[in-house]
Amino acid sequence: MVQDYTEYLEKIILTEKQIQDRIKELGAEISRDYQGKELLIICILRGGVMFTTDIVRQISVPLAIEFMAVSSYGSGVRKSEGEVRITLDLNSSITDKHVLILEDIIDSGNTLASVIDMLKTRNPASLFICTLLDKYERREVDVPIRYCGFKIKNEFVFGYGLDMDEYYRNLPFIGVVNPEKYVPPT
Repeated sequence: MVQDYTEYLEKIILTEKQIQDRIKELGAEISRDYQGKELLIICILRGGVMFTTDIVRQISVPLAIEFMAVSSYGSGVRKSEGEVRITLDLNSSITDKHVLILEDIIDSGNTLASVIDMLKTRNPASLFICTLLDKYERREVDVPIRYCGFKIKNEFVFGYGLDMDEYYRNLPFIGVVNPEKYVPPT
């Protein structure tokens, strides 16, 4: 049984309006910076889907979208296992393209650093990151974040693409989990 999120929601830190307003700003900034360039967006699945679908509609330059799935967490585990696995790789070449990775949240940076190292071997013209959330207090590895939606404290968050054991990605806001009230699904 899946617990109703209202039972463990401690607080809402970003409303739907705040998220969408910031996405519009990011879209305008990306559009200016990539004017006249061949832009390839890479959505990191699964958490990045909501952010990707909303932000690409705010980008006015032509772009292509690719998807990549990366795993460094196990089910119910909230600490990196240390090993990064590519579970879905790109279908097209990124050689000489301006690549922008869209990520829902960056905390330690370990997973994304591994992805960046791998993608750099494929010779993109440029490679940058756009993240909705930057959990900067947890950073262990520096990653080239070019666009950041919001800097957040080291709290466990869910909603708007971020899951609680694969549930509640569909919420329009981002909330903080009260771990004392959360019961994992059975």
